[in-house]
Amino acid sequence: MFKFRKSVKIAPGVRLNISNKGIKSISLGGKGITQNISKKGARTTFSIPQTGLSYSTTTSFRKKKRTTSNSHQELVWIIITVFIVFIVFKFFV
Repeated sequence: MFKFRKSVKIAPGVRLNISNKGIKSISLGGKGITQNISKKGARTTFSIPQTGLSYSTTTSFRKKKRTTSNSHQELVWIIITVFIVFIVFKFFV
């Protein structure tokens, strides 16, 4: 069995992550903050460039004992938050 992984830049700050099984995730952001969204969940990573220091937080999309609408609302809020942080980050860095 072989493994294949490729990351393709779609636009500035947007990367599509591909494996031998198809599209795995999309990454948004760049130096300082990155949001990675896949079918399993989302990972947000904050870092201080050139220091090696970073903090990551993960949100799972897997169903727990909550309704589907709450899961979708959480995803929408994650995307909105990442977009706002990304825009603010671009203006100040």
